[in-house]
Amino acid sequence: MGVGDKFENKAEELGGRAKETIGDVTGDDQLKAEGATDQLKAKTKDVGESVKDLGSSVKDKFSK
Repeated sequence: MGVGDKFENKAEELGGRAKETIGDVTGDDQLKAEGATDQLKAKTKDVGESVKDLGSSVKDKFSK
């Protein structure tokens, strides 16, 4: 996973946390749900990138 991907995913996760917190404080259930969804998307992207990295690593080991 590239540094840019990690940064984007972390930024999306933090943005989601902020939305969720603001929604919680203001009583805006829709904003709170959007924040939780943004966090889940970011974590899913992280897992996907990790799987790709693992696949590349395994491929490299077998091609040597």
